[in-house]
Amino acid sequence: MQFYYGPQMPLRILDEAEFWKQQEEEHTVVIRELLPNLEAKFVEALKQWENALATTHQKVVQFIESISRSGEYIPSSLHQDVLRLTEFCLRQSLDFITLCRQIKEQSKAVKDNPVAVSVLNHIIRESEYFIGIARALLSA
Repeated sequence: MQFYYGPQMPLRILDEAEFWKQQEEEHTVVIRELLPNLEAKFVEALKQWENALATTHQKVVQFIESISRSGEYIPSSLHQDVLRLTEFCLRQSLDFITLCRQIKEQSKAVKDNPVAVSVLNHIIRESEYFIGIARALLSA
């Protein structure tokens, strides 16, 4: 991750959030497809997460459009809104990881499927990667 974007840094932050929220949304489907015998409580939780992540993804896209239309000057209030949205995205990813870990540790469907364990570990690592990026951008 490079930090030389200057005044366009809020757009860079949003680019990352847009990509990773879409990835997490798609991961809810991957998990459900990979585990057709996944317990109903986890299937329902993943469907709710899919909707929540889609909503966040759309919000990020709206912010990208707002910043793109603002030209070279990004109002301070919009920049602060981007930081708050980034913080929300970070917390959302932490909570999504919690669900993935619960599925990995509690689901009988996963315990009998080593491929599912590997996929869940991969999904967790990807969300952790986004969290690292978000934390770095928020502290810069």
